[in-house]
This record gives sequence, structure tokens and C-alpha cells, in this order.
Amino acid sequence: MNLKILKLENLLRCHAVFRQLHSLGQRRMLAQWSHVFSSAYPVWTAQPCVWPWQTDLVIGAALSQYRLLVTKKEGRSQKPPLSSTKSKKEVEVWIGMTVQELARAMEKDVDCVFEALMNTDIDIDSLEAHSHLDEVWIKEVIKKTRMKLKWSKLKQDKVRENKDAVRRPQADPALLIPRSPVVTIMGHVDHGKTTLLDKLRKTQVAAMEAGGITQHIGAFLVSLPSGERITFLDTPGHAAFSAMRARGAQVTDIVILVVAADDGVMKQTVESIQHARDAQVPIVLAINKCDKAEADPEKVKKELLAYDVVCEDYGGDVQAVHISAVTGDNLMALAEATIALAEMLELKADPTGPVEGTVIESFTDKGRGPVTTAIIQRGTLRKGSILVAGKSWAKVRLMFDENGKPIQEAYPSMPVGIVGWRDLPSAGDEILEVESEPRARAVVDWRKYEQEQEKNKEDLKIIEEKRKEHQEAHQKAREKYGTLHWKERSFLKYQEKKEQKLLKPKEKEERDSPVLPIIIKGDVDGSVEAIVNIMNTYDASHECELQLVHFGVGDVSENDVNLAETFHGVIYGFNVNAGNVIQQSAAKKGVKIRLHKIIYRLIEDVQEELSFRLPCTVEENPIGEASILATFTVTEGKKKVPVAGCRVQKGQLEKQKKFKLIRNRDVIWKGSLTSLKHHKDDISVIKSGMDCGLSLSEEKIEFKVGDEIICYEEKEVPGKTSWDPGF
Repeated sequence: MNLKILKLENLLRCHAVFRQLHSLGQRRMLAQWSHVFSSAYPVWTAQPCVWPWQTDLVIGAALSQYRLLVTKKEGRSQKPPLSSTKSKKEVEVWIGMTVQELARAMEKDVDCVFEALMNTDIDIDSLEAHSHLDEVWIKEVIKKTRMKLKWSKLKQDKVRENKDAVRRPQADPALLIPRSPVVTIMGHVDHGKTTLLDKLRKTQVAAMEAGGITQHIGAFLVSLPSGERITFLDTPGHAAFSAMRARGAQVTDIVILVVAADDGVMKQTVESIQHARDAQVPIVLAINKCDKAEADPEKVKKELLAYDVVCEDYGGDVQAVHISAVTGDNLMALAEATIALAEMLELKADPTGPVEGTVIESFTDKGRGPVTTAIIQRGTLRKGSILVAGKSWAKVRLMFDENGKPIQEAYPSMPVGIVGWRDLPSAGDEILEVESEPRARAVVDWRKYEQEQEKNKEDLKIIEEKRKEHQEAHQKAREKYGTLHWKERSFLKYQEKKEQKLLKPKEKEERDSPVLPIIIKGDVDGSVEAIVNIMNTYDASHECELQLVHFGVGDVSENDVNLAETFHGVIYGFNVNAGNVIQQSAAKKGVKIRLHKIIYRLIEDVQEELSFRLPCTVEENPIGEASILATFTVTEGKKKVPVAGCRVQKGQLEKQKKFKLIRNRDVIWKGSLTSLKHHKDDISVIKSGMDCGLSLSEEKIEFKVGDEIICYEEKEVPGKTSWDPGF
């Protein structure tokens, strides 16, 4: 401030000096001419003497005013300036953020976001805290809350180090040692797969299977009299277990295709051939039930030619062995053919280093917790090893063989049960050994992060598609209303809203359609997978909506009952139990628990429940038929009532039932009768061959000779779902 005042003072002083010099010059000129003009202009002699004093007075006043103004301005400048831009809070946002994320970024409640979006085109009722917001709505919220927008990249776009575990590179051939073959037995249901395996290992698994069918993969190590060992996988043959068969083919070296000689090639036989071909696995053909009188092995071989399975008898490379799983005929020949093929394949593995394997099946045991059946493919599994499979990890506490006996080590090609998992991995997951528990946690966290990333990408893709649809709809609306006068535009919008209001009752009716929420519990992961896959084929949502609320492995729990009560659903259990306490709790809460041991019985039960929830259909059951022979009118008071003279052709007419009038095969009226007479007598029933006169409840209907009168009764028939699961 002082510098500015000094500069101004110097300028004003210079100006004052200049004025004084100018006034002195004028004084001299006036002194020279004063004697000429002294009498005429007396004022000129005194006036210039006043100017210097007036100038100093003006300068002083100006300087004091300037000092005052500058001082006030600087006083005001010491206070922070109230800028409208800086006072707004800056909110960092990104495309695709959820309602909850936006509220958190604004440091507001979620309700604040909902309030900002009221009276906009967005459907508030459909919004949830986790719903993703489009760019337009994010801007709208920030604008209405008077905050400043700052775009940033998605948090998920930040680079994160890949901490996943992967398989090791191929081993040095010098480290490889011969291993036992892993053989999968595949084929159609009830063609003798499990019975064949039972005979080989001298057990009775088939007798224990519910309904006589295998419903999950069994892994067994069988020692042959020759000293050779083979790991067998027995896959289900039922149509529902296609995913299990595919999984069995992916971890196997050889497929034994079992075909019944009396039945031939069936649907699951063809499917098994395709699984083996996709996995590029060689096939050994076992033609079973050759001991039966109606057996025709040659027919089986010829049928397989259509599917490019050419046996050695026909010039191909597929070994065909005629066996009987019941009597045990030629089973050793089948085993020898399998061993010979394995020797040709020269199967070897590296028993050193970290373990690699595949989860064949997983389930929850009451005493042991999550348990997996696995095939070891590389390395040697020992107690205490740290394993990762899918998004779960384990520290091996216990290992056991197919008979439940504890073992200390598991080598390549060995089936082994593993206990110690923190969570239940999925069947088909890859098993990898890592060096420590922190490393296992890091791998699982990374995989969960990757899954979340994929989900976010899918969500953003859906959001982008919705945004494009919204923009296109907006553009069409602008083109539609752009050239119209505002009155015409308002009228059209009013008409559209009116039509939408008329549609609302229909929409409400659609929302009130029946719903069946279900909870699935199974004994093993593969069984649950098969049931869920069948539920995914449901295609009758227009009749009754099927909601899969929850699915999991293990017995029915109290949480399942509470969930079913909340959603008014039904619990379906497959090969699991529900204790007395659970059943009593379910009965009190009105929750149905349906337990099954055969998969197609469970599916039939679901179909019945769906049909039960459908509205009943009304069927018309004809009682009698009559033809109109004549028409006339009868006066009743002041009214003229049309009457039809009829003859009953079939059955009987009952006055209390319903009637319909048919003309040229078209129904032109439905209702009840006001009178039914035989001659002049009122009567309630007219039998076949009798004549009668009748009048309808609607007087405006005119009869014509040749029309038909049908007497019928309505009967309610329970609805039946149109869903066909395929078996």
C-alpha cells in the first residue's frame, strides 16, 4: 500500500509543480499587460494567486481519500474471498459407480441420492443400493446437490500384481516314471458300468446305489492279479449328469465304453463317445450282457460305425471285448486290453515337486467338514501340504483311499480323499500346491478379484447397452415431437400416458403370476451341479416362475428352513438328511422339505409342485344335445319371449346346468335357461328322444331352425406344467 501511495504522491506533486510554474508564467504576462487592462479587467490581477492553494487542497483531499480506500480494500482482502466455484464440494466419480458408492463419495446418505433422482425419468422403485448408475444420472445427482463433478478412472482399473498360481512347465523326461492308467467307464444308464467295476474290485457298490444307478463319480484304485494297478472312474449314465461325464473324460487316459448287447447304442452312449472325442482319449469297447439270449454284439459294432467308432473286426483300431459283468466272463481280457493300450500310450509322470491334480468330487462331511475326491497328476501329496483349488485353499489334515482308510502319501494317478479345506471347492477345479498359507490366501484373493473384475466388465457392458437404448429412444422421441407445436406435443404425451394407465392392471396381473422359490441341497458338488443344470432348462416362466433361491452341499440346516420361510419356498434334498429338530422347525414354519435319493424322482416332485401352483383350468363336460325344430314367441305380461321347440338327440337336458347355443359350429351364446317345458308342464330334466320348449336368460337372442342346444357342466381340472426336463 505504501509504495502505491508514494507513487501517487510523486505524480500529484509533479502535477502541482507544473501548475505553479504555469501560474507564474501567467502572472508575468499579466504584470506586463496590467497597465493596459487594469481598469477594464480588475479580476484577472487577483485570480491566479488563488490556484496554488486550491491545488494543494485538492491533492491533500485526494490523497486522504485514496489512503482510506486502499486501507479498506486491504482490510477486506485479509478475509478469504467467497468464490462460488471454490465453495462447491468436489466429488470424484466414475462411470458405472453404484448408488452406495456415489453416496459415499458425496459423504451423504443413500437417501440423498434417491431424493435427487426423484421426478426424473429413472425408475426409483427398481433402484437398490448396489444398482449401477448411468453417466446421465450421476451428473443429475451432483447438479441437484450443488456439488462439483470430477471424473476419475474406475478404481478397478488400477494395475494389480498377478498373484495367481499356475502349473509348472513340463518336467525333464529323465525325471518321469511310469504311472498307472486312469480309466473312465462310460455309457448309457443301466448298461452295467458299476456292476462291471464291482466285479473287478469284488465289491457291491451297485447294490448300494439308489435306484440301481450311479449318481456321482466314484474313483477307485483296482489291483489286478497280474500286479498291475488301474484307477477307475465310474461316471453316471443318467441324462442329468452330462457335466460329470465330461469332467471324467477330461482327467482320464482311456475310456471304456460299455454298451449292452441286448439294448444297443443309446442316447448317453453317443454322448459318451463325443466326450471321449473332445478329450482326445482312446476308447476300449466293452459289449456287456453277452450272456443274455437276446444279445447281439455284432449289431452293436455295426451301430457304432455311424459314430466313427470302428472296431478291429471292421478294420479299425478300437478293441472290442465281449463280457458279462454279472457272471464275470472275459473281465480279465478287458483288463488286459486296457493295460496293453496303456503300455502303448507310455503313460509317465513326475512324482517330485509341488502337487498338481484335479477335483473329481466334493462334499461336506459332518465330522470332517469340506472333503474332496481328487486325482493326483503330478508330484506327491503328503500330510501338511498347502493346496489351492478354485477359490478355496487347504492345509491337508487327513488323506484316505476309496475304502476310507487313512494314507500318508498319494502318488500320480492315485484317487485320494482330502480333508482340510477352508471352503468347498467345485468339482473339476484344478489343484495346485503352494509354499505357504499366506501364498494360498494371496492366490485365492487374486482369483476372487479377477472374478469381480469380470463381473464389473459384464455390468459395464450392460450399462453401456442400456445407455445406448436410452439415447436412441430419446433421439426417436425428439424426432417424433421435434416438428410439432407445443400444444400438439402435449396432447400426444397425454394420450400415451393414458394408454400406459390402461395397461397397468394387466401388468399387475402378470406380476401376480404364481412363483415357486426352491432351495437345493445335495450330497456332493456334482449332484447339485446336475440338478441346477436341469433347473436352468426351465422354460415355462409364463405359467409359473421358478426361482432358485439357494443351492449348496450338505444336510438341510436351520438356515435353509429360515430362508425357505422368508421366500415361501420348498426345500429339495438329494441324498441328504434333515434331522428331527429341523423337520419340527420346518413344520412349525410351514416349510416343505422334500428328500429324494433318485434324481428323476426329485425332478418329478418339482414338476408336481409347479403344477400345483398353477390355476385350475375349467373344462366343459357335455351332458346332452338338442336340435331346434321350430321357433315361436310367447307373451308373458307385456313381453314377447322367443321360445325354441327342440328335440333331445343325445343325453339329457337339465335346467340347473349351463347351456350354449351353436349356429354353423360357432358358439353365439352361453348362459342358463329361464324355462324348460314338456308340453305345458315345467320340468327340470328332458331325456333323449323327447320334445321340449325352452327360453334363454337373454331375450335378445333369436333362434333359427337347425341351431343346436348343448347342455354342459363345468369341471375344474388341476393345471399341469408344460416344462419338459428331457427325461
